[in-house]
Amino acid sequence: MTAAPQHEPVMLHEAIEALAVRPGGRYVDATLGLGGHSSAIVAAAQPGGRLLAIDRDPRAITVAADRLAPFGDAVVLARGEFADIASICDAHGFRPVDGILFDLGVSSMQLDAPGGGFSFQRDEPLDMRMDPDGGVTAADIVNTYDEAELAALIWELGEERHSRRIARAIVARRPLHSTASLANLVEGVARRSGGKPGERIHPATRTFQALRIAVNGELDQIERALVDAETLLGPGGRIAVISFHSLEDRAVKTFFRDRARDCVCPPRQPVCTCDHRATLREISRKVSRPTDDEVARNPRSRSARLRVAESIVDRAAA
Repeated sequence: MTAAPQHEPVMLHEAIEALAVRPGGRYVDATLGLGGHSSAIVAAAQPGGRLLAIDRDPRAITVAADRLAPFGDAVVLARGEFADIASICDAHGFRPVDGILFDLGVSSMQLDAPGGGFSFQRDEPLDMRMDPDGGVTAADIVNTYDEAELAALIWELGEERHSRRIARAIVARRPLHSTASLANLVEGVARRSGGKPGERIHPATRTFQALRIAVNGELDQIERALVDAETLLGPGGRIAVISFHSLEDRAVKTFFRDRARDCVCPPRQPVCTCDHRATLREISRKVSRPTDDEVARNPRSRSARLRVAESIVDRAAA
C-alpha cells in the first residue's frame, strides 16, 4: 500500500458547496492529484453516488487509489488529460453528470516529489512534465528557443516584466539543465534590474510558471476541457474551477460569462445576428477566495480563485 502524503485540498468546503454535491449524484474530479477533493466529493455523494477521477500523472493514480479504496466501485480512476474529459467520461459511461471539478495547475505531490523539476527549492533536472512519459521538457525549451521566443513565452505565460532581460541572460548562459542554475540566473537578473529584496515571491516564480504552462499546454487544455465539460452536464449540473493565476482565471471567467449571455455580438452592433443562447448560469459573478485561516494553514492556497457555473439546458431533450 502506498502511503498518502499529508495534503490539505485547497478550498475543499467551498468546492463541495459549489458543486452542490448530493447523495446519489454522479461527479467528475478532472484533476485527481492526491485525491483530497475526490474523497470528499464521493463521501458527500453517498449513498448511491459515483465519482470518476482523472489524472495524467500515473503517480497520482497510485497514491489516490489507496485513499479512495474504502469507497469501492463508487470510484472509477482513469489516467488521461483533463482536456479529454468527454471521451474519458464516454468510455466509462459517465454521461450526464451532476458536477465537475477542475483544480488547475501543478499539484502538491508534483511540487513536493523529487525529480519533477517544478520547484526551485531543490536542485534537480529542468523537467516540469506533469505526464513523465513523454513530451518536451523545460530544459528543451530553455536550450532551444531563440531569445525572442523565450522573451515572448516568459512575458505571455509568466507576466514577467523582466522577460527580455531574462531571455537574453538565458541565451548567453546556456546550456542550462537544472532548476538551481535557472533560478539563480533569474534572481541575478532581477537584482541587477532593481528588484525589491523583500518581494513576497521568489524572482524566478513567474519564469518557472511560464515554462510549466508551456511544457504542459495548460491554457489550451483549459479551453478544450471547459467546452467539452459543459456538454457532459445534466440539467442543473455544475462546473467548479479552482485556478491559481490570472491567466487561468481569465480563461474560466471569459468562458462562463460568454456561456451565460444570450448574445455575444460586438457591443456596438445594433441588431443581434449571432443566434447565441445562454447555456450556463454563473452562480456568482464574484470570484471566491480562500479564508484567511486556510491561507495561514496552507500558504499554497493564497492565490486560489474559485468560479462556478450551472447548466440551464436539458441536452437530453434537445
